[in-house]
Amino acid sequence: MDEKLKTNIILVSLFLLVLANVFVWQFVFSLDNNLKVVFFDVGQGDSIFIETPQGHQILIDGGPGKRVSAKLGRVMPFWDRSLDLVVLTHPEYDHLSGLIEVLRRYEVKNILWTGIETSGGLFEQWQKALAAEKARVVFAHAGETIKAGNVFGFILSPREDLSGRTSDKGINETSVVLSLVFGANGFLFTGDIGEKTEKALLNGTGDIGADVLKVAHHGSKYSSSKEFLSSVAPRLAVISCGANNSYGHPNKEVLSNLLEFGITVLRTDQKGDITITSDGSNFKYKNK
Repeated sequence: MDEKLKTNIILVSLFLLVLANVFVWQFVFSLDNNLKVVFFDVGQGDSIFIETPQGHQILIDGGPGKRVSAKLGRVMPFWDRSLDLVVLTHPEYDHLSGLIEVLRRYEVKNILWTGIETSGGLFEQWQKALAAEKARVVFAHAGETIKAGNVFGFILSPREDLSGRTSDKGINETSVVLSLVFGANGFLFTGDIGEKTEKALLNGTGDIGADVLKVAHHGSKYSSSKEFLSSVAPRLAVISCGANNSYGHPNKEVLSNLLEFGITVLRTDQKGDITITSDGSNFKYKNK
């Protein structure tokens, strides 16, 4: 056999062995019994990836720009081009923008959002992307439940159907608030709600307690009241914000409140992507 051909065959064989090994490890990884929640560092915005023990993949918000697409490529196998559920908490640039590209690149099976309407070119792009995607669209309001294997999501807010309406109380207060429960561990995702919606949640009948809190509105001074933090009683709080952002997020008073309650705080502007894994009894975190 020609030496060059022989060398090529050996190289191809080695490549196939390595590739097969990668597939095996990714398959083994996907079979663990943990819930994985990744708070992406997308700058001044929110984007959270969730993978359940049964392999359901959920994306909450897309952050500003297109950074989320590259982030997804790092937490999902390269051949996986679908998402089971995309949640848009509210249609503002720092939560919506990246989802436009996600809908173009991925097959999305279900989309959950409030249906509230706003103006501007970005919202028009969102509507066109929704129509092109042809996913099942569900309008979120309190009382609805999401079941993904043994992981449950409970929508706590908004408390009314907002589809086709515009907001007279500010778009942030219309954010989808989602409680995610896996065994004994709970996560609370709050979008950009302020104290008005926090008070409504405190006066509601649902349980808002959680081990992990996604701090509302990037740590804004208008959110995370002491009463709310006391009721949620998280052990860990994650703040998604951009380094040296012009809004001064997170607010010093909010950080002080979190410290007062003995809550561990992780920030994407300091830690980068933050990954939390839960076995249903305990959780742990790491950052890149």
